Amino acid sequence: MIDRRDIGSWISGPQLAEGDFPGRRLGMPRTGPGSVGRPGRRVLALCIDWAASYAIAAAFFGGSQMSILLVFALEQVLLVGLAGFGLGHRLAGLKVRRLDGGSVGIPRAALRTLLLCLVIPAVIFDPDQRGIHDKAAGTVVTRL
Repeated sequence: MIDRRDIGSWISGPQLAEGDFPGRRLGMPRTGPGSVGRPGRRVLALCIDWAASYAIAAAFFGGSQMSILLVFALEQVLLVGLAGFGLGHRLAGLKVRRLDGGSVGIPRAALRTLLLCLVIPAVIFDPDQRGIHDKAAGTVVTRL
């Protein structure tokens, strides 16, 4: 029999010990610049990126679902790979960086984007709020 507490803990994600916080194990501050980007900001960034991709795909490629996804993927690979943030990240005050603090680069951004487009890797995350796509690429989303 499934206990309601089991479902609640699954929905709320990995539990942290008292006094622990996302990013502590990575040497990041609890809050402020350089801290782990929280889910609210990340979802906002995703919505902004998706809306921009939709607008571009509708204007230039007929707005098919595949064209929206391809515009989104191209934006993520190029902007995250070269600048460290997509349009949505920037507007939400977030930056994607490697764990060692370096720039992401195109190959890591491409891997991260491929997994992000599969959706599931992005919604399965660890106590540091890094999805499988970030873990595979060796990246973390931080606040600016």
